[in-house]
Amino acid sequence: MNAKTWARVQKYTELQGTSGQEQTIRKAFRDELLPLVDDIKQDGLGGVFGVKNNSDLHAPRVMFAAHMDEVGFIVTNVLPNGTLKVAAVGGWNPNVISSQRFTLFTTNGAYPIVSSSVSPHLLRGRDSQITLPTVDDILFDAGFVDQAEAHAFGVFPGDFIVPEVATIMTANKKRVISKAWDNRFGMVTILEALDALKDVQTPNTLIMGADVQEEVGLRGAHGAANLMKPDVFFAIDSSAADDVNGSVGRQGILDQGTLLRVFDPTVVLPLRLKEFLLSTAEDNHIPYQYFVSKGGTDAAAAQSERTGIPSVALGVASRYIHTHQTIWSISDFEAAKDFVIAIAKNLDETNLKTILGD
Repeated sequence: MNAKTWARVQKYTELQGTSGQEQTIRKAFRDELLPLVDDIKQDGLGGVFGVKNNSDLHAPRVMFAAHMDEVGFIVTNVLPNGTLKVAAVGGWNPNVISSQRFTLFTTNGAYPIVSSSVSPHLLRGRDSQITLPTVDDILFDAGFVDQAEAHAFGVFPGDFIVPEVATIMTANKKRVISKAWDNRFGMVTILEALDALKDVQTPNTLIMGADVQEEVGLRGAHGAANLMKPDVFFAIDSSAADDVNGSVGRQGILDQGTLLRVFDPTVVLPLRLKEFLLSTAEDNHIPYQYFVSKGGTDAAAAQSERTGIPSVALGVASRYIHTHQTIWSISDFEAAKDFVIAIAKNLDETNLKTILGD
């Protein structure tokens, strides 16, 4: 990974923005997108997409969409002692929330805050009563002495809380530890691909960008797909790796290449689109792995818009997503980036007709 790419990875993974609070991410992304495309469009919820135009009116409209948001929390109540009750924004395993550092975003400013836990000293003699926490059980503590002081600092229900983590490389320089690779991976991949395609005329009208509020129900992709009107849609996203417990037959293995998501509960990869993707990967010597997921992506939202849009999610597998500390593979990221570039270069009118079944 070169220095420019590493700086971009650090920038986007360390930026903070959960669903409905993507404005900082959007500004940074839009600023980098602007010199790489012919035009920029923004949908009503805040998704931003760059367009590389094609003079051929029959050229396919090919859309690649990341999502800006990461998982976080929203304040639901300020308690008399100054601690905060929250609701999860996106999916969290309650067992990984406690005793972590976050940032609390208010109208008055951003403040450090931690998630509560119970000291082991207070658990002595209570072994038979210990139960696993739920999100509702975990308070957030910014050190305010009481409710009045919290209010004086501008803390009220509706404020957002987002993980705070520095991005670092592992000792072997083959993997990275960061927050929010789901889905700053997609945003970095989009920008890296556009850098590589800056002086390339693709055989399509190329649409690349990022929508919003994916983590709370794929909300942003609906409006984005209707605004940009693609003929085919690719969600660029990070999925959950399942490769650490030693069992055979697992899917989503680090260092085994980009993911070809053939099935999840919301999308069945269209047969001819699968054939095009397999041919593109093999012709360009891009390592890939088949992937079946239990969760969905923005491909599910896009496929049902307009008169139906062939859609699929492409990306990488990452360990421990939706936590403060995700581990991901640099070689998988590079394979995914190369795959996006190769698709953009090869998806012409003939291939689109084949994908659509003509």
